Amino acid sequence: MPGRGIVEEDDLDRRWEEATEERVNEVIFLSKHTTVSNRPALTVHPIGILHLRESEAGPQGGKPGWAAPPSPSIGPWLRHLKKFAQAHNLVPEFEITLEGTHHRPVTNTPTMFVEIGLGLGGGAAVGNWNGEKDKNKVLLGLGGGHYAPRHMDIVLKDGVWVGHLLSGYSMPMEDPNQSKAGTNAKDTKDIGGTWKHAIKAAFEATRSAFPGGEVTAHLDQKSFKSWQKNAITAFLGKQNIKIGKPNDFY
Repeated sequence: MPGRGIVEEDDLDRRWEEATEERVNEVIFLSKHTTVSNRPALTVHPIGILHLRESEAGPQGGKPGWAAPPSPSIGPWLRHLKKFAQAHNLVPEFEITLEGTHHRPVTNTPTMFVEIGLGLGGGAAVGNWNGEKDKNKVLLGLGGGHYAPRHMDIVLKDGVWVGHLLSGYSMPMEDPNQSKAGTNAKDTKDIGGTWKHAIKAAFEATRSAFPGGEVTAHLDQKSFKSWQKNAITAFLGKQNIKIGKPNDFY
């Protein structure tokens, strides 16, 4: 809508359905993007602010602890953008990146952001999920920074599907050295922070976007301290969420 930023378009899917009586199956937001390096970039990412408590406010508003179902098109679009950039000699001038889950607007339909450099636009419709019968694995990325190079290395492989990507800052964990949990962090209930909620919500949102798929966690091992990795691994086990290595996804 005029005068409103994209991230303020909460419930756009519902409002469109009410206005047009047309069902919305997927929401793709196109926007401009500025990287930390100030290089032109083509990026894709799911949306949500899972790490915030109900009492906390996001820097751009939104619903704390919420995540939209991730669009099944994220992985195919990333690969499409990579091939497009290479075919049109945009690399290495342009960075092709996968970003962690962040910001709003609130939607209830599978959603993704495609953030593109100045002067580029459009794109073919790619990435329809049809993996129900094959029980295809869907990557749930845990750990790493805002950009997700270790997860991205997997998603760039043909046929890989990707759901939510939780950067380290999206899984706040209280240091067990400051609590009674101890450094082994075997009793996850004693490790505070919103990390458990973030993982559960990201898993459920991803599962809802990929019916019949096998949502499998991939950990950016090097980004975690030992107590964090132990706690996350134990929690995933209790939640019956499988953990996969890179080769498990392709």
